[in-house]
Amino acid sequence: MSRDARWQALLELLVERGRLDVDEAAAELEVSAATIRRDFDTLAGQQMLVRTRGGAVAHGVSYELPLRYKTARRASEKQRIAEAVAGLLTPGEAVGLTGGTTTTEVARALVVRGDLAAGSPALTVVTNALNIANELAVRPQFKIVVTGGVARAQSYELVGPLADGVLGQITLDVAVLGVVAFDVVHGAAAHDEAEAAINRLLCERAERVIVAADSSKLGRRAFARICSAESVDTLVTDAAAAPETVRRFEEAGLRVVVA
Repeated sequence: MSRDARWQALLELLVERGRLDVDEAAAELEVSAATIRRDFDTLAGQQMLVRTRGGAVAHGVSYELPLRYKTARRASEKQRIAEAVAGLLTPGEAVGLTGGTTTTEVARALVVRGDLAAGSPALTVVTNALNIANELAVRPQFKIVVTGGVARAQSYELVGPLADGVLGQITLDVAVLGVVAFDVVHGAAAHDEAEAAINRLLCERAERVIVAADSSKLGRRAFARICSAESVDTLVTDAAAAPETVRRFEEAGLRVVVA
């Protein structure tokens, strides 16, 4: 395992569990305790975690793992979700894509769709995510519209009043949301309130809204609300979603696609 992959795995474990001991992490990643100690020290220097005697803790319960450290955990689920979402989009539509690992996979799934290989444009994609715009901008068949705003280092998303100004002037056929939490009662949510505000605007400008969320996001709450569950037309998730959870979303009027 490379150093970067090891760091990514450590940070994801830390977000999941809140606290890690050196020996526990070493056993999990099958490396030496000395290697883990060095990793913890380096990541603490980057303010990615808080070093403790014998281990490390996350900064807090609402700690948000920066996108650059999110990796292949649930990668296959996210790719299946992305393929299903891409299949729900029609050539010629105007599509809004928020930032996130799953929506990044949606952008990649759109690239390999044969019926989107040409067109004028094949799709119009509006995004506030710099990494998604970067991946799609080299595809001449897509018209890429990037909102203005200030970049968030954690998610590569542009936020703020400059982005509001652009979104106020457009209409979308569909908005695809990446979320950190989606619950029938509390709706779709993000960690950051500025990010949630831009995502909410994308929803308001769209005829229909798709939430792309792996099963670990369902039934959870997060700090900043994006929209209610009733504002969402379709939820695309993976087969690990609990049947009871799926049923509750369906009873709330959503179409649920299990990839």
